[in-house]
Amino acid sequence: MTESYRAASTPSLHEALYTTRAMRRYRPDPIPLDVQARILDAAIRAPSGGNAQAWRFLIVDDPAAKSRMQELYEESITELMKQGYPQELIDAASEATASNPTPPRAQNTVVAHPTPIRDVPLLLFVFNRGDSTGSSSYPAVWSAMLAARGEGVGSTLTAVLHFRREQVFEALGVPSDQGWIMAACITMGYPIGKWSVARRRPAHEVSFRNKWGQPVGFKVPEPLWRPDSTTT
Repeated sequence: MTESYRAASTPSLHEALYTTRAMRRYRPDPIPLDVQARILDAAIRAPSGGNAQAWRFLIVDDPAAKSRMQELYEESITELMKQGYPQELIDAASEATASNPTPPRAQNTVVAHPTPIRDVPLLLFVFNRGDSTGSSSYPAVWSAMLAARGEGVGSTLTAVLHFRREQVFEALGVPSDQGWIMAACITMGYPIGKWSVARRRPAHEVSFRNKWGQPVGFKVPEPLWRPDSTTT
């Protein structure tokens, strides 16, 4: 096991919830099989509609397969750019305030993965069937990312490969005639950088009560959990 990059201790529930942010820069070290097993074993415990568990997980760590995903990722980003995404970035950046101080550089990491896909230690694809909304698969996706955080493994979810769905299915051998939907691709690796509480607009600025636009009834100007918090 790669002990040098594992978390020194298992984070508490609140620490995991507050610090499991997108990690896009990874060390080249592979993720051991026993760590992968614990991540997926936690993921399949997530709730699913009717307990159907109509999901499939596909781990990709083969260099040739990752190189092909890199090609498709770059093509997908090009397609995304054609659809006006840069303007959305500009609009989001212009709306930044003191309570939402995300700079344009950070916004742009959405379309430029600092660690090339081909160099990411592990890609985790999640597929589902009969779940067009994702309501029965995204709980498993998030559980996988939280479980990874517990192992000291960073992760980032991307859906941009939908632009090259057919090519992804062909490259990974996914049956195209059985109704499978690509729910997500998650990059995983031991991160370069520190776990920290993500900066976000406060809950009271994005929440309402009983009717759209009505105050939620509380204010949370600062995160309720901090590294020195005793909340468990």
